[in-house]
Amino acid sequence: MPKVSEDHLAARRSQILDGARQCFAQYGYDGATVRRVEETTGLSRGAIFHHFKDKDGLFLALAHEDAKRMADVVAEGGLVQVMRDMLASPEQFDWLGTRLEIARRLRTDPEFARDWTQRSAELTEATVRRLERQKSAGRLRDDLPTDVLLDYLDLVLDGLIARIASGHGGENLSAVLDLVEESVRRRDT
Repeated sequence: MPKVSEDHLAARRSQILDGARQCFAQYGYDGATVRRVEETTGLSRGAIFHHFKDKDGLFLALAHEDAKRMADVVAEGGLVQVMRDMLASPEQFDWLGTRLEIARRLRTDPEFARDWTQRSAELTEATVRRLERQKSAGRLRDDLPTDVLLDYLDLVLDGLIARIASGHGGENLSAVLDLVEESVRRRDT
């Protein structure tokens, strides 16, 4: 029996994650049945679960991948820039539905919350590093601890995601992000 290459396995895993992302975004976690994931990916149950332990493992892997993608953007341009990008091109952010599902499961599933806390550290660390760099450069307020700024920006991000995902973008949201950005900038005296 021929050995499958690492590239093939990585491509298959990516195919599964892309299909699962669409499925979870469209149907939510509960509605994304294994049958629907099979249909969306075009792969059999066996092929899917060769790569992932179960549906929960698949969702966690997907959520972790999306958090990593977001961490990369945050590291480069900051969390407010991520939000601006979401407004400009919401179709590029297919992980919005995943983020909403994560929020729901964090409230309702203690085991998921434990796993997610461990896996989402990369996004938090990228945001904290960016905030600290901006503070050191004198661009951000220094009268607030970094963890308060982080919680504030996370809260705004969650609200924006909920707003966009519910179909209520609105023309004022760009001005709202200007206000958010201004509120965290250092004020010269």
